[in-house]
Amino acid sequence: MNGRTEEHRIALFIDFENLVTNTGISSANFDLQPSLDRLLEKGKVVFRRAYCDWSRFAEAKIRLHDFGVELIDVPPSTRAGKNGADMRLVIDALELCYARESIDTFVIGSGDSDFCPLAYKLRENGRTVIGLAVKESTSPLFVKACDEFIYLRPRQSRSDKDKGDKEKGRHSVAADDAGHGKRGHHGHKASGGKGAKSEAAHAAHAGGKGHAKTEVPEMAREVVQSMLARATGPVNPSLIKEAIVRKEPDFDEREHGFSTFARLLAALEQEGLLRRIQQGRQWYVVAADSDLGAHGETKGKKRHAHAEEEDEELESYPDPDEDEGL
Repeated sequence: MNGRTEEHRIALFIDFENLVTNTGISSANFDLQPSLDRLLEKGKVVFRRAYCDWSRFAEAKIRLHDFGVELIDVPPSTRAGKNGADMRLVIDALELCYARESIDTFVIGSGDSDFCPLAYKLRENGRTVIGLAVKESTSPLFVKACDEFIYLRPRQSRSDKDKGDKEKGRHSVAADDAGHGKRGHHGHKASGGKGAKSEAAHAAHAGGKGHAKTEVPEMAREVVQSMLARATGPVNPSLIKEAIVRKEPDFDEREHGFSTFARLLAALEQEGLLRRIQQGRQWYVVAADSDLGAHGETKGKKRHAHAEEEDEELESYPDPDEDEGL
């Protein structure tokens, strides 16, 4: 693994039957694109392979082919219909680990705890292991065995989307009607008090954002406090997120209502746990009581004041040539 660049080379192994059996995702609406996009942000996915008895899930073959996934057919080996897909996946993953040192990241598409020994062995050999599965059907043991975990979500059909929009519109209309009714009944009490107004505003704010409620996870607070207490200088935010993911592999700031990790840090800054400073084009994080950012500002102010003093001195002394002319 010497001479490895910062761009990761990723191998993707999918136990397809595990991802579409009793998970809320069917083979027909299985969508690999969102997860693949997350992986492509980390590096190149140079190896893509899915294992299954494909005679049972033929409708998924075309879509997986479109994503460049090699389909390994593993027919049933017993009367009960069980196949050896998981065993085949383990053997291929270990073989690739020892044969291709350039591949530094292994993604295991399954939520089965039977893959824990594989994850341990890959990490023992210096590889990063990322799990990929549906949250409700994933073993917590397997989540902890991985360095990071990505959750699959069912693809929302257009009819479901339209239905959700209609429901949303119906609720908003009902709320408006209720509001008009209250005003009509209590019209003579227009100045009903600040308390009622503030409660209404708060309810409207909560209703408008109901599903997007933000809440800073306690794990993030603990990691930030611990890292900043030991830091001797500004800390790169990416190091903070890496530390959080190491402790909680399935951490995703979006699950807590934050669209980006920077927004989560901004919330922590509002709580007074940290302060963000900019050095050049890069943002860093320091402790709230640190004088690193303030020191730079003080220096700038002093420099500016010193320049103004010099200008005043130049203005207070007349030009010698002008004196001679007079």
